[in-house]
Amino acid sequence: MTDDLKILIIEDDPDVALGCEQALQLEGLAAECAGSAELARHRLHADFPGIVISDIRLPGQDGLSLQRELHALDPELPVVLITGHGDVSMAVQAMKDGAYDFLQKPFAPEQLVDVARRALEKRRLVLEVRNLRRQLDQRNLVEARLIGNSAGMARVRGLIGALGSSVADVLIHGETGTGKELVARCLHDASPRRKGNFVAINCGGLPETLFESEIFGHEAGAYTGAAKRRIGKIEYANGGTLFLDEIETMPVPMQIKLLRVLQERTLERLGSNTAIPIDCRIIAATKEDLTALAEQGRFRADLYYRLSVANLPLPPLRERREDIPLLFEHFLLQAAARHERPVPATSAGRMQQLVGYHWPGNVRELRNVADRCVLGIEAGSPPFGQPAGDAPRPLAATVEAFERALIADALRRYGSLARTAEALAIAKTTLHDKIRKYGLSESS
Repeated sequence: MTDDLKILIIEDDPDVALGCEQALQLEGLAAECAGSAELARHRLHADFPGIVISDIRLPGQDGLSLQRELHALDPELPVVLITGHGDVSMAVQAMKDGAYDFLQKPFAPEQLVDVARRALEKRRLVLEVRNLRRQLDQRNLVEARLIGNSAGMARVRGLIGALGSSVADVLIHGETGTGKELVARCLHDASPRRKGNFVAINCGGLPETLFESEIFGHEAGAYTGAAKRRIGKIEYANGGTLFLDEIETMPVPMQIKLLRVLQERTLERLGSNTAIPIDCRIIAATKEDLTALAEQGRFRADLYYRLSVANLPLPPLRERREDIPLLFEHFLLQAAARHERPVPATSAGRMQQLVGYHWPGNVRELRNVADRCVLGIEAGSPPFGQPAGDAPRPLAATVEAFERALIADALRRYGSLARTAEALAIAKTTLHDKIRKYGLSESS
């Protein structure tokens, strides 16, 4: 279908332009006209959703020059040229240079419609392929950065895919070390704003006295020590994404000012009365229950509802233990490259300890353990020796968690029930029962 594509006709003769436009519209094709190349150029870009039909002889820039310019902009944009009797040789050369086709005056409406339909179909296929490639690139990017085959991580990747192309503000909720900033960056990179800045602010790391200036910026002389104008973080994120980590620690007066910015999409620097338009996506992150904090008067309820247009919860590592072997292997490789050391072998017993540990620091703690293993100082790591005062994990729960992780990892590695059962040296029926018991899929 080409219903969503359009035809841009560039023709300085108003009668010819109107005749082309009407002939195309009578066939249900969307068409619009421009009287010159200069008037048409601002409508055209690399992913222009349609085709161009242009007369060769135009006032100012001619059709041949425009075709070459458009070919450099987008080699797959179909450009159909309209020629007079003496311009046929030029049109043939233009086709060798990349023009899609040409029409020689006078031409019948049926010829115009036929050429337009073929060009539109070609354009539709090109744009569909581009869109699929973008989706695949975004998915591959997210999967390469958010490692794990658990159902929890599949949900996170699905939400990033669904929210990436939207303009909705997002609230990420997760414990310390679950990867909130990484997810925020994935959302930014999967969005149309990826060419803009990704500006991250740790709200808990800013002194309250500097908060307003850091976030909103200030004019020269706004306060003692403000020697020159400063662009604030929100303004710097214009056209991109502003990530507010630990949003629960933002002082209440700043919450009120931030809410106003979100509602009006403008801000005023300190010391200025000039409203500056703001066009950035807000992604906030918290490890706290903001609704509970709002009930206690420690967080603005109206700001919470404004930020949580879309919620993205991150699972703690203890709820996706089957991802631990894959994550640990990845972090070992990274650490070995960073420290220029060999990758140490991990015994089944060591992996059992890793899978059975409760991971209060989540993925960040697992990464630190991988660093210590590469450096040969893992003896002091809590997973390899339960710290005093910590309740040991029940043996049955540890065994089940380890078994679930091993099966999930083997399914990922071998890809089929038969090969996985052979690798684990168990019957296929036993493996099938365990897959059902642990809520896994045979394609994990």
